[in-house]
Amino acid sequence: MALDALIPLLFGGFALVIWLILAAFFVAMYVYMGITLSTIAKKTKTEPTWLAWIPIANLYLLIKVGGLSPWWMLGFIVPLLNTVVMIMVWWKVCEARGKPGALALLFLVPVANIILPGYLAWSK
Repeated sequence: MALDALIPLLFGGFALVIWLILAAFFVAMYVYMGITLSTIAKKTKTEPTWLAWIPIANLYLLIKVGGLSPWWMLGFIVPLLNTVVMIMVWWKVCEARGKPGALALLFLVPVANIILPGYLAWSK
């Protein structure tokens, strides 16, 4: 087999591996966020906690944990405004867990936004 015939196979295999790694990462993040949001809802006595596992419904649960109106979900539709709304909602969630609301600003920091939900879920 000529080298020219192997190159597309090598790049195709490399792309598949990259795609599988990214898919595994996104599934792991989805499970992590589902667990953390479910735990936060349980600790704040917000029902139903199973909404943490349903896309879009998990935003409703997050807003409910923060004690805000469901109308806040409309803020997630507008680009750029959704970032402000997300910070404000997480601010209220931090306060609901008895933590300083300013922690929500850490959602703007790339790695901290992964750690913070776990901190809110599993801290005392």
